[in-house]
Amino acid sequence: MKKKLMILSFAALLVLSACGQQSATTDHNSHQSMNHSGTGEVPEGLKVEANPTYKVGEEVVIHAEHMPGMDGAKATVVGAYDTTVYSVSYTPTTGGEKVTNHKWVIHEEIKDAGSEPFQAGDTVTLDAEHMEGMKGAEATIDTAEKMTVYMVDYTPTTGGEVVKNHQWVVESELGKN
Repeated sequence: MKKKLMILSFAALLVLSACGQQSATTDHNSHQSMNHSGTGEVPEGLKVEANPTYKVGEEVVIHAEHMPGMDGAKATVVGAYDTTVYSVSYTPTTGGEKVTNHKWVIHEEIKDAGSEPFQAGDTVTLDAEHMEGMKGAEATIDTAEKMTVYMVDYTPTTGGEVVKNHQWVVESELGKN
């Protein structure tokens, strides 16, 4: 009887262990591993936009689905910057599935970027830390466009705490409150 109980206990332990591993893998590949709030620090060399459509302190609505609870969220602009904005595809340095069309990485968040913007198809090394495994990852530029990019504070439509200094939202993803 003791032997049977030990075998059943061991089997249960294996099943629970496997469930924990699956959960960790799933979370790593979703936006759950995204750093929702930031420090407010911006990369060196990033230029403040002199005349942004949405001014610092202005209330806006986000029309983007970078993560759950973002689309339709009320936000406050905390920064507006003039740069080249990229969507990128990369495999996290921590392993896992390839991330495709990640929005957004700015020119100043690419290692050894120089002054000339990259083009779609270029291979770069990311210096951004928006998601676990992003910094140092080799990425392919999917899209590139010079525009104003915004840092915002917002309250997720799904509830929870205010997300502070979220980097980045582009102008077409914002609207008047």
